[in-house]
Amino acid sequence: MNIPEGLFYTKTHEWARRDGRETCVGITDHAQSELSDVVFIELPKAGRLVKQEDPTAVIESVKAAYDIFAPVSGKVIRVNPEIEKDPALVNKDPYGKGWLFVIEGAEEGDFKHLMDKGSYEVFLKR
Repeated sequence: MNIPEGLFYTKTHEWARRDGRETCVGITDHAQSELSDVVFIELPKAGRLVKQEDPTAVIESVKAAYDIFAPVSGKVIRVNPEIEKDPALVNKDPYGKGWLFVIEGAEEGDFKHLMDKGSYEVFLKR
């Protein structure tokens, strides 16, 4: 299972990559493998304000629909247009081309509630 260093992880299997005031969000390799073949993704609209742990997007696979929760609070400033054309990018490259959306304005305290790689690995073993 691929769990990159330098990202933050949630208990609901989202990842967050912080870059200054922007936080890129996607789902983990574990999540995409559990979902199997992703067939549709409903992304949030740019400009939407979200709070940490709010349902923000929906991923549908051949198995089930899965809410995606905001790992941090802020404003959605970008969504991945390639995902709407090819939802399977989430399966093929969950930490790269399969990113979902970008949130701007997260506070430092939001990240204290998230896990690093080591903590997420321990969490997955439970």
